[in-house]
Amino acid sequence: MRALADFADANLRIFDRPSPKPDTKDIYLIGICGTGMGALAGLLREAGYAVRGSDSGVYPPMSTFLQNQGIPVYDGYSDKNLTPLPDLVIPGNACVPTHPEATLAREQSIPQLSLPEALYHFFLKDRRNLVVAGTHGKTTTTGMLVHLLRTAGRDPGFLIGGVLQDLEQSFSIGTAPQFVIEGDEYDSAYFDKNPKFLHYAPQVAIVTSMEFDHADIYASWEEYQEAFEAFTKLIPPDGLLVLSGDTTAKLNTGAAPVLTYGLDPHHDVSGQVTHTSDKGIEFNLHYLGQGLGQMLLPMSGSHNLRNALAASTVALHEGLTAAEIANGLSSFPGVKRRQEILGEPAGILVVDDFAHHPTAVRATIQAAAERWPNRRLLAVFEPRSNSSRRKIFEAAYGEAFQGAARAYLCAPPFRHNDVREHFMDIQTVLKRIRAMGTQAQSFESASSLLEVLLEDARSDDVILIMSNGSFSGLHQDLLTALSAHNR
Repeated sequence: MRALADFADANLRIFDRPSPKPDTKDIYLIGICGTGMGALAGLLREAGYAVRGSDSGVYPPMSTFLQNQGIPVYDGYSDKNLTPLPDLVIPGNACVPTHPEATLAREQSIPQLSLPEALYHFFLKDRRNLVVAGTHGKTTTTGMLVHLLRTAGRDPGFLIGGVLQDLEQSFSIGTAPQFVIEGDEYDSAYFDKNPKFLHYAPQVAIVTSMEFDHADIYASWEEYQEAFEAFTKLIPPDGLLVLSGDTTAKLNTGAAPVLTYGLDPHHDVSGQVTHTSDKGIEFNLHYLGQGLGQMLLPMSGSHNLRNALAASTVALHEGLTAAEIANGLSSFPGVKRRQEILGEPAGILVVDDFAHHPTAVRATIQAAAERWPNRRLLAVFEPRSNSSRRKIFEAAYGEAFQGAARAYLCAPPFRHNDVREHFMDIQTVLKRIRAMGTQAQSFESASSLLEVLLEDARSDDVILIMSNGSFSGLHQDLLTALSAHNR
């Protein structure tokens, strides 16, 4: 990752940042409607602070959530929004140094913290932190671990990059010693280019997987791996590191003891599948050579079974019994936007998923094909994030849609911070998908994609929509249109 001094505007990124005062009361968040920022706002509000903030193009569901929390939100950015001056400003990592609100905060010497710094300062420094990191699966795994602890009668603090279906929220301060947090390897703020998870002081950590990602901030696989190695070395010798034995067992770790998990029985923790159906995966759980009985996970896909093994390993380490694990897994409601069934109008099942990396797209399609083997699968994908639109992933995307009958891709927009030679060629991706045996088309907009999708879809199809954004409202537009047409 780039050092602050390497930026052309380093003079705006390196400055004296006063520490938050002990009597801090009024906290302002720049980019408050982001998933992590909105959850942080909720945590701060729950802790009794006066919270306000701003964002551009405020829209539900986060705008509605913040409104219901009594948190004022300015639609649009202006230095006038910081009147009266707050005690602390927390900029989201999309905030640039020339942002008018960030500029005023610097000029007025208002204390500023990045999101992960604020989480540590207000919520983590006195807790037993259970941190879930990894390229893939960390949101679902974090949600599973929270659910296991809660159904066993614990009350952990938590912050998840998604919303648990049964709680309708992604955070809680909690009363138990444990704080469960999703550890993101992306950078923290314009003045803090460290990966977020380096701020979280893990006592126990999971690394679910490692595969090159975030090509917009990591120059190479080696640099990406170094970030995870630095994270694992934060775990103290009396802590625990839980590693996916399938992909990350060779990670150069620190002094903490290590347990590996995976589908192969030679791992410290493993799960042997006995039956799969539309109700989920039945498997036998083995922990350190001991059989703990049969479990039911109401999800599909081997990647989700691995997520369950990771969460179960930490839960057992935290004192849960095998019976509590079985009860928690079988009742796991899932996380919104992870294999989330949105509806089945006109006999067409519409499923939403957050997948935006080639490996995640491939695993999500395979899981859907496994769950609904007798239904035609239409895969809809939007490469939206800074990393997912990069040329480096063209070949992998070309192979990710096997198992789908048809693929519908929204052409990625070229943005001001994109470099042409690094930008994805959507036609190259389409050619690769077709060469692998799947019909594929691209579209300039979600509305033009919707028009063709409605013409192609028929009763008993599964439409799987994959995006890490709103997809311009495609999900709801599709449900509305299908409900209006009795096919």
